[in-house]
Amino acid sequence: MIKNYFKIGWRNMMKNKFFSFINIFGLSVGLACCMLIALYLNYETSYDSQHKNASNIYQVVTAFIQKGSKPVKMPNTPAPMGDALKREFPEVVESARLLKLFIEDKTIVQYNPTSGERKSFLEEKGFLADASFFKIFTYNFTEGDAANALVNPRTIVISQKLAEKLFGAQSALNKVIHVNSNTNGEQDYTVTGVFKNGKTPSHIDANFFLSVNGGNMEGFIKRQANDFASNNMFYTYILLKPGTNAAKLQAKLPAFMDKYASKDLKNMGFQKEQSLISLQDIHLSSEVESNVTPPASKTYLYVLFSIAVFTLIIACINFMNLSTARSSKRSSEVGVRKVLGAEKSTLIKQFLGESILMTLIAFIFAIAITLILLPLFNQLSGREITLSVSQDLVLFFEFLVMALITGVLAGSYPAFYLSSFNPVKVLKGKLTNSLAVVAVRKGLVVFQFIISVVLIVASVVIARQMNYMRTADLGFAKDQQIIVPLRTTTAKSAYAALKAELQENSQVISIGGSAYYPGIFNPSDNLIYKEGQTTAEGKRTRLNYVDDNFLQTLNIQPLAGRLFGPDFHSDTSNSIIINEKAAKEFGFSSAKDAVNKKLFNKFQDNTTTFTIVGVVKDFHYEDLHLPVTPYGFMLNTAGFNYMVIHAKPGNMASMLKTIETSWKKYDQNDPFDYSFLDEDFDKNYQADTRLAGIVGYFTVVAILISCLGLFGLAAFSAEQRTKEIGVRKVLGASVKTIVSLLSVDFLKLIIASIIIASPIAWWLMNKWLQEFAYRKDIDWTIFAYTATIAVFIGLITIGSQALKAALANPVKSLRSE
Repeated sequence: MIKNYFKIGWRNMMKNKFFSFINIFGLSVGLACCMLIALYLNYETSYDSQHKNASNIYQVVTAFIQKGSKPVKMPNTPAPMGDALKREFPEVVESARLLKLFIEDKTIVQYNPTSGERKSFLEEKGFLADASFFKIFTYNFTEGDAANALVNPRTIVISQKLAEKLFGAQSALNKVIHVNSNTNGEQDYTVTGVFKNGKTPSHIDANFFLSVNGGNMEGFIKRQANDFASNNMFYTYILLKPGTNAAKLQAKLPAFMDKYASKDLKNMGFQKEQSLISLQDIHLSSEVESNVTPPASKTYLYVLFSIAVFTLIIACINFMNLSTARSSKRSSEVGVRKVLGAEKSTLIKQFLGESILMTLIAFIFAIAITLILLPLFNQLSGREITLSVSQDLVLFFEFLVMALITGVLAGSYPAFYLSSFNPVKVLKGKLTNSLAVVAVRKGLVVFQFIISVVLIVASVVIARQMNYMRTADLGFAKDQQIIVPLRTTTAKSAYAALKAELQENSQVISIGGSAYYPGIFNPSDNLIYKEGQTTAEGKRTRLNYVDDNFLQTLNIQPLAGRLFGPDFHSDTSNSIIINEKAAKEFGFSSAKDAVNKKLFNKFQDNTTTFTIVGVVKDFHYEDLHLPVTPYGFMLNTAGFNYMVIHAKPGNMASMLKTIETSWKKYDQNDPFDYSFLDEDFDKNYQADTRLAGIVGYFTVVAILISCLGLFGLAAFSAEQRTKEIGVRKVLGASVKTIVSLLSVDFLKLIIASIIIASPIAWWLMNKWLQEFAYRKDIDWTIFAYTATIAVFIGLITIGSQALKAALANPVKSLRSE
């Protein structure tokens, strides 16, 4: 019986190739979209599931609470937190600290073999980790013993990729490599382990791990052994005993903090609350603003899931509409089958079988499309998603189930509708489409275009916001700014000489040195308060340590007072320039009022006094997702992490070559590296750029599928009205009149969908825009663009069929009359 259903279905497909193509193409593209997004969602929700003890691993989160301010949650703690938790609570089996090499964007890693040239690389994703780290986390070691890999001082565990770069096919174990880090100093390290990154992603995306002991940070940690209030810079993980209730343990943490940190916190003027977050929740958590790697946005995942579902629904609606619209073509078949004794249930099974057959064919094409487009999708999404028949059989089975469900859903309405025909009316030729059926068909077309219009609005809004972020005035000059990292002691020492030489170049406008620059992570902050206030009234202020020409190099504008400069010899390391936001937060009546006033910072019973020498206009040192907050510049004379060179427009390649030549004159051992400030700043928008790309592509797909369905309906409508059109032309109707006649009903549906979709799209996209502190508001022009695009697409789709019908020879259509 099933074989018979499929045989009849195949014959009908071959008989109606045009409409079968529309259905199969729409379903295959819809299924492929679903598969690609399903792979992405599966990837995003699988983070850290590879660790053996994943269900018992927790990260310690800190909430900073200050009077008059909103609590800020961060995944960082002081250095002694983990060990203290292990001592205090028997539920904690193990603890480990992890520290990003946060001061540098890349770390210099060098290997000097006994024979041959020294290999030198700039490597990202470096961390400091406790010896217990690999007792908590599961890593696939190809060389070395995970349990003891970081026990000894100055040991390093590297990724297989880094091992191959440094040592080729040789064993990496016990090799000595030189690591130069702004965060941890310059030392030789012995390789004690090599790990292979697995297919499952981790929020700790590491390239190498350095032992905590043996570097500059070891001394710092020892000095902070009893400090549970400040220096919250470590990621702390704990492994709990199986069966431990994490919520009950978390309830004990306030008493723990009261015991270890209450006095220091009181002196510092703020409070802290510790909480726990499960390892497998970290990547999708919205509890903290940032983490070891940026957490995924649940909003983005919901958006992508919705796009996948609605794209498939559009394809299913095409199938339903074309099947019901062409019901008259199959009515005689249904009538004859019923007269010969076929039951309604049998006919339903037959039509569902045809639908499933078509979906299975579409499924085969969808798999091929998915495999072809996956590399492009990876490039678009910034992920490394793989799909293999041998390794992902479960996924393929799930995709097959999804296809079968799609076939049943797409075929259910046509199956029940076609099987309900009255055989007497059918065989007498009195079958007509009821108003209810026509209404349902029109409603489905409207629903299709509602989805398409919402996606068009989303694409336009996202594109406008992305353009706004890239072109907004950030309060500083970001173009033509060359960033040269100073990663080693030699490079830092050469800064003054290098600056002096490069300033002689006519292509150089200005050069400045700093600890940080806009757009990158700045971990340096302090609670600062003005005269007459207490620590409790202090404001968290980001600090940057700059030379006397940095502000001029970035063209940051003074609002009151002055900038640092070589002519102001009275400036010291206690001189500070603040932004206007800081002046307001500190309570000064104006920027001018703040100049020459005193600011204070109290840390561990030591109070530091600063003198305000100037106030600058607010500028965006972070991306436009975040509001401008208090910021201060401190004068420094050496030890900068970055040299910023403002170059004149022109031959940038020649300028870079000149800088490299000068660099090698003063630092022959370290590789020359550079970046551009505008590109570095735009990296903060990578997630938004990816969302814009994905939404844009899938919007095009959704519109294409919708238009295919509309094209099919228009073609069928023109076919059904062939004789009517012939009569009208014989009676003198113009081509324009006939095109309007055939198009107007469909255009009404498109306009109705625009009216319904516009408020829905406004609400959704306005909610999305709330994630940005600075945004381009939605105005009427967006909906005007969208309406124009939707109507234009509809006119092209419908008009082609309407024009074809209008130009047909009426003699041919009326020959049989």
